[in-house]
Amino acid sequence: MRLHECFIRTAKRYEKKVAIVDRATGQRVTYKDALIRALILADKLKRTDEGFVGIMVPTSAGCIYAILAVLISGRTPVMINYSTGAAENCREAQRRLAFRTILTSRALLERTKCPVVDGMICLEDMARSASAFDKIRGAFRAAASADRLIDRLPRGDDDQNAVVLFTSGSERDPKAVPLTHGNIFSNLEAFGQILDFGPQDILLANLPLFHVFGLTVDCWLPLERGMTIVTYPNPLEFRSICAAVREEGVTVMVGTPAFLHGYLQKSEPDDFKSVRLMITGADKCPESLRRGWWDRHHIILYEGYGTTETSPVVSVNTPQHNRPGSVGQALPNVEVRLEHYDTGEQCGVNQIGKVLVKGPNVMKGYFDDFEASSLHLRHGWYDTGDMGYMDDDGYLWHVGRLRRFLKVGGEMVSLVKVEDVLERLLPTDCECCVVEVPDAMRGARIVAAVTAQVEERAILSQMGESLPHIALPRQFVVLPDLPKMTSGKLDFRRITEMVRDVVQERDRTAG
Repeated sequence: MRLHECFIRTAKRYEKKVAIVDRATGQRVTYKDALIRALILADKLKRTDEGFVGIMVPTSAGCIYAILAVLISGRTPVMINYSTGAAENCREAQRRLAFRTILTSRALLERTKCPVVDGMICLEDMARSASAFDKIRGAFRAAASADRLIDRLPRGDDDQNAVVLFTSGSERDPKAVPLTHGNIFSNLEAFGQILDFGPQDILLANLPLFHVFGLTVDCWLPLERGMTIVTYPNPLEFRSICAAVREEGVTVMVGTPAFLHGYLQKSEPDDFKSVRLMITGADKCPESLRRGWWDRHHIILYEGYGTTETSPVVSVNTPQHNRPGSVGQALPNVEVRLEHYDTGEQCGVNQIGKVLVKGPNVMKGYFDDFEASSLHLRHGWYDTGDMGYMDDDGYLWHVGRLRRFLKVGGEMVSLVKVEDVLERLLPTDCECCVVEVPDAMRGARIVAAVTAQVEERAILSQMGESLPHIALPRQFVVLPDLPKMTSGKLDFRRITEMVRDVVQERDRTAG
């Protein structure tokens, strides 16, 4: 089933139920009204070019209408990152995918100081241009049965592209990832088989919808299940998020560790009493964060794993099957293979190897990038670029990106493992990230970036009890904070650049 068809059926089934609570505008929109607004906007989009339509709108009711309308009109949404270099990202997306129209928000352009790019259309202007006839026509169309509405849509099937997203670019330049309706819908179905979601649930949607985690879990999951979505455009406004959860009675939350850390620090005792399920992903979850949520709010964090290319969920812990520290068991329709880095043979139990994924949720290939597609897709298996191992009970343990492994003295050292050991020895409010810095003598040097001054000798002595000498950081660099992507993931490229600058300056001064 195509995603917008699924929404139409949900909207007809739960017409009077609140679909979206927009905390930024105060709107409370029923499923019936959401359908009407999407149909009106879809009609207006029919005057634009066919093919791709860019969407650069913060997480809001307006963004959800835009996604629905683009699909209903027979076009494909291209989700554009507005957090850094918005105008440049718009032009780059237009160039790479050869389209013109971009739906955006005038308020967003003003807030980000983004100049108007050729082809931009502001949703506020489209809303004002809707005549009384447009509204009556939209309401009349929405009154039809779900089958009749779907029959009038442009023809297509599950194999059509439902969206084009861009990878985060935390390690290298972003790639364009087309995901089909079948990719995303299969992920929703499998996710729903192991976690109990339903129309009684209220989900907080505060992740950016230009990231797959936000798009699939914060947008399509609740629309498919008939849940109420509470939207908030900025996940970094920690106190406001806590208030939204408390006041709206949110029952389901998903988020990255960085965001969940912020909410925990700014929360009051009863802020999260309504939450029954909290899932974290996109980055490793520190044990201190898990412990903090349990100690303060008696909430268990269930960690999962996924990638943009897998729509995104590959594995997740659940209330029935939870092994803290792991990223859970694979979804029912997903296969995970651990492949030996050197030999390509399948790894045994508890043996670290490359994580490969196969299933209906896996993309067909990167957009217009045969080389990257060939490198990552082989015989139906997607090479995630991550390293991990499977334990005796089928729980997957993620141990870091392959690029975050370093060969020192002929041994493979996991920088993520070094971080895990270091993190346990740091003060609660001190973040860390371990990176590789070039070394003229050794070829590479391990350096720890931290956000506070620490007793280096004492910490290294304690780390030596758990790690071999070659894995210990050679230096510590104090940064005011660790740069993050808008998804909440650490920006490894930027952190590495900052650390290298400091180390090079130290070496120059010492020399």
